Amino acid sequence: MGRIKIQAGINAIEEEPEESDPSYSNKTTLACMINSEIGSVLAVMRRNVRWGGRHMSGDDQLEHSLILSLKALRRQIFSWQHQWQTINPAFYLQPFLDVIRSDETGAPITGVALSSVYKILTLDVIDQNTVNIEDAMHLVVDAVTSCRFEVSDPSSEEVVLMKILQVLLACMKSKASVMLSNQHVCTIVNTCFRIVHQAGTKGELLQRVARYTMHELVRCIFSHLQDVDNTEHALVNGSTTLKQQTGGPNNEYAFGSRQLENGSTNTEYDNQPNFASATVGTANVMDENIAFPGSAKEKMPYDMHLMTEPYGVPCMMEIFHFLCSLLNVVEHMGMDPRSNTIAFDEDVPLFALTMINSAIELGGPSIRHHPRLLGLVQDELFRNLMQFGLSMSPLIISMVCSVVLNLYHHLRTELKLQLEAFFSCVILRLAQSRYGSSYQQQEVAMEALVDFCRQKTFMVDMYSNFDCDITCSNVFEDLANLLSKSAFPVNCPLSSMHILALDGLIAVIQGMAERISNGSVSSERSPVNLEEYTPFWMVKCENYSDPNHWVSFVRRRKYIKRRLMIGADHFNRDPKKGLEFLQGTHLLPDKLDPQSVACFFRYTAGLDKNLVGDFLGNHDEFCVQVLHEFAGTFDFQDMNLDTALRLFLETFRLPGESQKIQRVLEAFSERYYEQSPHILANKDAALLLSYSLIMLNTDLHNVQVKKKMTEEDFIRNNRHINDGNDLPREYLTELYHSICKNEIRATPEQGVGFPEMTPSRWIDLLHKSKKTAPFIVSDSRAYLDHDMFAIMSGPTIAAISVVFDHAEYEDVYQTCIDGFLAVAKISACHHLEDVLDDLVVSLCKFTALLNPSSVEKPVLAFGDDAKARMATVTVFTIANRYGDYIRTGWRNILDCILRLHKLGLLPARVASDAADESELSAETGHGKPVTNSLSSAHMPSIGTPRRSSGLMGRFSQLLSLDTEEPRSQPTEQQLAAHQRTLQTIQKCHVDSIFTESKFLQAESLLQLARALIWAAGRPQKGNSTPEDEDTAVFCLELLIAITLNNRDRIELLWQGVYEHISNIVQSTVMPCALVEKAVFGLLRICQRLLPYKENIADELLRSLQLVLKLDARVADAYCEQITQEVSRLVKANASHIRSQLGWRTITSLLSITARHLEASEAGFDALLFIMSDGTHLVPANYVLCVDAARQFSESRVGLADRSVRALDLMAGSINCLARWTSEAKETMEEEEVAKLSQDIGEMWLRLVQGLRKVCLDQREEVRNHALLALQKCLTGADEIILPHSLWLQCFDMVIFTVLDDLLEIAQGHSQKDYRNMESTHILAMKLLSKVFLQLLQDLSELTTFCKLWLGVLSRMEKYMKVKVRGKRSEKLQELVPELLKNTLLVMKTRGILVQRSALGGDSLWELTWLHVNNIAPSLQPEVFPQQDLERLQHKQGESVGGLVPDEKGYVPSNETVSREDAAIAG
Repeated sequence: MGRIKIQAGINAIEEEPEESDPSYSNKTTLACMINSEIGSVLAVMRRNVRWGGRHMSGDDQLEHSLILSLKALRRQIFSWQHQWQTINPAFYLQPFLDVIRSDETGAPITGVALSSVYKILTLDVIDQNTVNIEDAMHLVVDAVTSCRFEVSDPSSEEVVLMKILQVLLACMKSKASVMLSNQHVCTIVNTCFRIVHQAGTKGELLQRVARYTMHELVRCIFSHLQDVDNTEHALVNGSTTLKQQTGGPNNEYAFGSRQLENGSTNTEYDNQPNFASATVGTANVMDENIAFPGSAKEKMPYDMHLMTEPYGVPCMMEIFHFLCSLLNVVEHMGMDPRSNTIAFDEDVPLFALTMINSAIELGGPSIRHHPRLLGLVQDELFRNLMQFGLSMSPLIISMVCSVVLNLYHHLRTELKLQLEAFFSCVILRLAQSRYGSSYQQQEVAMEALVDFCRQKTFMVDMYSNFDCDITCSNVFEDLANLLSKSAFPVNCPLSSMHILALDGLIAVIQGMAERISNGSVSSERSPVNLEEYTPFWMVKCENYSDPNHWVSFVRRRKYIKRRLMIGADHFNRDPKKGLEFLQGTHLLPDKLDPQSVACFFRYTAGLDKNLVGDFLGNHDEFCVQVLHEFAGTFDFQDMNLDTALRLFLETFRLPGESQKIQRVLEAFSERYYEQSPHILANKDAALLLSYSLIMLNTDLHNVQVKKKMTEEDFIRNNRHINDGNDLPREYLTELYHSICKNEIRATPEQGVGFPEMTPSRWIDLLHKSKKTAPFIVSDSRAYLDHDMFAIMSGPTIAAISVVFDHAEYEDVYQTCIDGFLAVAKISACHHLEDVLDDLVVSLCKFTALLNPSSVEKPVLAFGDDAKARMATVTVFTIANRYGDYIRTGWRNILDCILRLHKLGLLPARVASDAADESELSAETGHGKPVTNSLSSAHMPSIGTPRRSSGLMGRFSQLLSLDTEEPRSQPTEQQLAAHQRTLQTIQKCHVDSIFTESKFLQAESLLQLARALIWAAGRPQKGNSTPEDEDTAVFCLELLIAITLNNRDRIELLWQGVYEHISNIVQSTVMPCALVEKAVFGLLRICQRLLPYKENIADELLRSLQLVLKLDARVADAYCEQITQEVSRLVKANASHIRSQLGWRTITSLLSITARHLEASEAGFDALLFIMSDGTHLVPANYVLCVDAARQFSESRVGLADRSVRALDLMAGSINCLARWTSEAKETMEEEEVAKLSQDIGEMWLRLVQGLRKVCLDQREEVRNHALLALQKCLTGADEIILPHSLWLQCFDMVIFTVLDDLLEIAQGHSQKDYRNMESTHILAMKLLSKVFLQLLQDLSELTTFCKLWLGVLSRMEKYMKVKVRGKRSEKLQELVPELLKNTLLVMKTRGILVQRSALGGDSLWELTWLHVNNIAPSLQPEVFPQQDLERLQHKQGESVGGLVPDEKGYVPSNETVSREDAAIAG
């Protein structure tokens, strides 16, 4: 302890700034230190009798040379004037080293001397720049490794051995260590290992310290590997500073792995009674058989020149080789009878593996730059790792897996096939009980696999390098399946193994999920297609480091591999069909060639080896060619014959017939001799020896053969076969023993299981590794994740679900939930909709809470069930985040929503809020939107009352005291459960699914709508339960909500929504909440969408015809509200309704209301809005609106005043027709004007026809008003271009008809029905006269004028004679002649009615007076006095040959024209 303090003090002094000469002080301090060390050694020596007294007289000197040299050093140290750096360290080290080397000194003296050397080494004075440092370091190493001392007691010996270790470690950690030679470094390690070896029989502390020192030495040495230049013979740079990786020698000693009881092997020292003069180590590393065992083949791998240079790769190579050979030590070292066998089996490999692991950790990627080191790792180390990987000891397996994990990190590009073998032959075998491994082995293997899975790119590396390589097994697939199966608890409770496997699975999945954000997730993946045949075994990649090349390459290779597997399946059922299938997929050429078939047999896993053997042994010429090509695919370079034969016969089953065997062995021998001709003279020798080996194999390993062939028999049987000469005896002996130990199996393993790694397979692996495709290093982007995830998604979801189902702790729940969310993210990003649907289905099962028998229990159960709550939140999180890629899964999500709805756990009015939010966001700047026009306030439900909904409603029910069934106050637990339920539902954001549906992709949105329709169920006529109806209403609300939220994509949804509402409307016979919601939802959709969707306005409006199909009882119940909504719709959207079809629907709905007491006011209000001032009248709706107005005017519902207003609307509409006509004249071409005029004429005709019908109304006020309106429309048509033919139609169909009908009514109906018809008749007569006179000029030009005129006269005549209550009307008696007279005067004035000359008959004249005389005989003289007649005749006589009257008797004259206006009587 004192020395440690002194040293610390010196360091402190050195660091302090001093006023005096620092160099002097420093020198003095060091001199004092060395002086004190000399004093310590001398003091211990003087205790010993041998050194304490003087020597006998007669000796040359009084004191021993060791003491003299120490004293001489003491005299010199204070007199040295130079810096310590310039003094040769050998001067002040040599006396101490002499003591250490001396075999006369005892253990205490040697120990103190070693401590002194240690102290000097740890001072700062010795570094690589010190004078002659190289020799000094070598002196120290030689002295310490050759340390000799007398052993007085075991404990003092252990002290010395520990000091030796301390000094050796200090040498390696010193700055001057770079000057040590390769040879000396090997000597240090060798000496240290010897002490480790001896410590097995000594104290626990020495064992620990020795192992720790060995470990630290390895770490020191290999930490320099990265500083060595990239050449075979390069050495450590002299200026490199050795970084101290661990604490100094005074730290607490610890060894990396758990030590069991130390065993030790026998050494030469164990036979000696004591350790006096025991040489602990020697200078030459290779002299002792225990040091670096396994180097028999190459006694001195590096020449002595290299071994004496400053240390570098040569010594690291030797040390690493030595560490690897320690793993073989069990085979050729005896057991100490005192040691525990099992402990030893564990101890030595563990010790070696721990140091190898450290070497790899520190040497890391630098190993690949040194081929010999790399070769050791690839072959000897990995072969031993494969062997110890199957150990019974969990500690060893764990250490092996740690080493492989480090190798994977640093050297995976150089260890492709070795890693494949490790996972196939070790991990996959150990982790499954069916291969006989114990639970501890399985657990360690699984832990190791999970560690690998936590490396971000591990599974991608496995997939791209092995699963996508036709010559390798599907490691990724096997590992993923192993994890999935291991996570499944089959008929047993959940164990730590299941959770461990789950962790691995989720680590892989989360790695994929993290890669998504790193880019390269291509949504469009081009499918792989083989257009033409190319040899699949020769497919190469242009650049294995560029993802642009290798990604498409490995996907193509995987496609080929899958096709080959399918081909193998076909081949196993029928070889011919199998080959044909592969030809069809362009994996074999259309015309089969031997090479392609041979490569199919060689590289395709899963082929039936019996069939392959039969094919290869066939005598057919093509089969023989295939056989030789098949043999040509093997690499037998530098391989023993028996190894080559084993590899060859592993690929197929050797046929039983001797001829087939001969053909097969001939092909094999030819190939073997071609590649390995060293001992054999020709291929015949190879054939004969191969035959002999097959026979030997049968003889030795067939139970039926009683007398076995001996070695001598075998050698004798093979005499003179090598071209007449004998083969070397040693060669044949080796073959014999190889077959004896290891049978060549006649029936190789079928299928693609996980085989054992045999020596022959290992040799083959090393051969293949030289030719295999380079290891593809993937980066952190998701190039192949789609393909990988498609393979593992199904089992993964199933495994996570089963664990989630069986789990009981929340941390396991959370792990599963993390897995579910990662699966969802990957599925969505890679557009794997089926996978996402499967996930949703699985998750929804865990939210099942329904228990219809009671109200509170399911709610409380939900609050108490953490699993159900977490699953519910996860389902809705997935729905909200990844809804774009959910398809059929929407049905399950809706099931959950409906369950929550039925339990009253959803927030109140989820659906309404979903729709209202967007509807009113524009109107209300912020805050909660106000209730819109379709809320329940406006539309009280007529159906069954809804239960109180909303969580708080349900909660209040629980809290309330029911009078019929009193309830106790809820407990704290129940309140807490409710609180948890509330928080869970809030986290779900159920409403977001619908409010945010506008962002869903089209296909997903469509599926959501279909799911809602499906969940609502098909409406039943009258026999649905209240609960079913409640569900249907809720689904319909949600459906309407998403429809309104997706107005831009209404075309997508419309058909389904319309059909659903149509089904409801047509199947409902009584008023109920569902039909109410359907009808008003439909109206609401139209209201909201019409302004935005003109392209489907007609469809939207046509859908309103469903209202017309309502059952009478239903329609009656909702008529007023429907009308109010239609009215709102019209007022808001009149300008957006353009087509006649749309208007027809609107007017049909309005017309119906005319007959409904409550609804008529709203209906008429809407009509008034459209027709007032012609604001919204357009050609498309004119006739329809007029017809609707007519129905309102005819309707006797309400007051007559409304009928009169309706008539005014009709009459006022004439102005629109006039306006359209004038606008057309100004803006259109003549043809267009003519076409429009024709249309307007037809509208006008429909208008007056409509009015005609109302003229027959029973109500006098309405009837008379209709006649006045008709008169207005007939006389106010001046500005409308109406053809003459139309007027004739009008007289026939309207004017004459109305007169005739009124006459008929007067005569045929009682006065009670039609009161005061007289006034109506008067108005009708006036109308006739006025219209006729106004149109007289135009009508008179028509050929049918005479007929028209007679029609007028006949009506007047009839009205003169009409009787009401049996007597004629006095007023009519006065009015008709007056009107007639007036008409005749005008006709006379205009020259229409004149007497024609005697040249021809004058039918108009005569017929007129014939009728007139019947009405009023006195009229003719009044209208045509005698002088007028004469004058008229005179004029006609003068003008014969000039103007001749036409057949109507009309002759135009100036007088006529001038008096025309004055002549018209009103």
